[in-house]
Amino acid sequence: MAAPSDFTTLNLSGNWVMNKSLSDSTEEILTLQGMGWLKRKAISIGTITVNLKHYKDDGGVEHIDIEQFITGGIPASNEMRTLDWTPRESDDKTFGQVIGKTRRAKAEELDVEFLKNGWTPDTLEQGLVHSYVESNTPKSGTSWIASQTWGFETINGERRYARHLKFTGPKGEDIEARLVYDYLGPLDV
Repeated sequence: MAAPSDFTTLNLSGNWVMNKSLSDSTEEILTLQGMGWLKRKAISIGTITVNLKHYKDDGGVEHIDIEQFITGGIPASNEMRTLDWTPRESDDKTFGQVIGKTRRAKAEELDVEFLKNGWTPDTLEQGLVHSYVESNTPKSGTSWIASQTWGFETINGERRYARHLKFTGPKGEDIEARLVYDYLGPLDV
């Protein structure tokens, strides 16, 4: 289902499911991140549901809490994003030891064309959610960088929540992928 017209990057709260027919394959990216064949296979055939809780704390700082599930309610990565561009270490269930930071950014602040193009006018006006995550190489034994922007696009005439991913692999592999999500409904409170 297309995203409701009142959804913007200022409030992404809701239940979303990855639309695999509109999304690019992430198989090569997952392989380069060191993910085993069995887990990659489960992700490729499973349905990925993402529950986003987007809010501001008492200090006015934006947060996006993310719960992800694969078909059958199997938990995947849970992420607590604070949009203050402060690097934070975490042990991600899916990707291992990582260091990540998140912010709200205007397209002109980004230096990668793929990350800043294709968005709706309201997304560009309000700002993209920009996520930068890299492997914590000394702890993980892998080396990769995933830079993403989140926002809304018009795809096949419908408003869609999407993420643009610019991935750099351990040997300098350069991959761009778009992930597109269907809106399932509001969060259960």
